[in-house]
Amino acid sequence: MKTYGALFRGINITGRNLLPMKELVSLLEALGCRNVRTYIQSGNAVFRSDERDATPLARRIVAEIQKRRGFNPRVLLLGVDELEKAITGNPFPDAESEPGKLHVGFLVAVPPDPDLNKLEALRSRGERFALKGTVFYLHTPEGYGKSKLAASAERLLGVPMTDRNWRTVCKIREMVKELK
Repeated sequence: MKTYGALFRGINITGRNLLPMKELVSLLEALGCRNVRTYIQSGNAVFRSDERDATPLARRIVAEIQKRRGFNPRVLLLGVDELEKAITGNPFPDAESEPGKLHVGFLVAVPPDPDLNKLEALRSRGERFALKGTVFYLHTPEGYGKSKLAASAERLLGVPMTDRNWRTVCKIREMVKELK
């Protein structure tokens, strides 16, 4: 049995693509997931599954959401090791004291041709970023919502990404460890 952290992108955002967490739990359980727990309404879950390969499981989850709710969110399933590696690989440990301003972007693949020069050009004073494989770290001291770099990161990296602030990433890791 494998433990997963699931990051859902594009659900429960400003009244669109609504998927109550209680229904998400039921949906995941119907797909054979066990010990399902969710964290905040923006689409984070942890569970255990007999499925060892995340890709087909993610496809089944998306298909079930499409069937029940009529939309296709992006679902990224992370194993315990992937979450741990993202946390221990943080290049900005000094920013951990402001967990709402440190973000971790989980990419679906290693970007083949990221435009790091354009990302650098968008960086405001005080902002920092780093790309490590399939993880994009972003520290936004002035706030994520004001950051032009944050708004353009996915497009300039060239691969789909979903991000979470540091507090959420650490909470998901804690929840995953409790299930392991």
